[in-house]
Amino acid sequence: MSTPEAFRAEDTQPAVRGFLHRPDHVNGNGLVLTHGAGSNCNSPLLIALAEAFIGAGFTVLRCDLPYRQAKPSGPPMGTAALDQAGLRNAVLEMKKLVPGKVFLGGHSYGGRQSTILCAGDPGLVEGLLLLSYPLHPPRKPDQMRTQHFPKLETPSLFVHGTRDPFGSVEEMQEALNLIAGCHELLPVEGAGHDLLLKGKSRTEDLTSRVYQHFQGFF
Repeated sequence: MSTPEAFRAEDTQPAVRGFLHRPDHVNGNGLVLTHGAGSNCNSPLLIALAEAFIGAGFTVLRCDLPYRQAKPSGPPMGTAALDQAGLRNAVLEMKKLVPGKVFLGGHSYGGRQSTILCAGDPGLVEGLLLLSYPLHPPRKPDQMRTQHFPKLETPSLFVHGTRDPFGSVEEMQEALNLIAGCHELLPVEGAGHDLLLKGKSRTEDLTSRVYQHFQGFF
């Protein structure tokens, strides 16, 4: 496992804070990863994915959203616009670090805010990696979070567990038909909303599979 370095860009508001992974063999591309509503940039899923991508030469930034910078725990409360601005700033910082393509990825809430951001700015990144998109609150399938999908033109790879209470694979497949741009759904058999399967080897298999699909899609 590589040793990431603390990253802070305080000259932009909202600030960008997190951890930067630099690969041994650079491919010139970058990936910004962010977390879900109850987590932070040190979530096991983000760390495992960062390792998979730096192994392929990507520079990876795991960043805390502005609401998490403001408080160490608890969900976001009315901070969606600020969190989207924070993601934009993180992408712009990554563009200073790499000469090639920049991608944006997020787990759950972080992924949702990434899609909303890119629906309004389709040229911001080359593509989206969306982990456990929270299609609707658990047991509330009438509250779909797809209003912006028809405006989403950025190529998007969705990774979704078959036991995710925020939306079934079948619900995801139907919802993704609303998306304007090219997209793909990668189901993960037996995984819940955190996507992690028990055992280090199974987690490594998952992240390797995600990267392989990412490489094939983009």
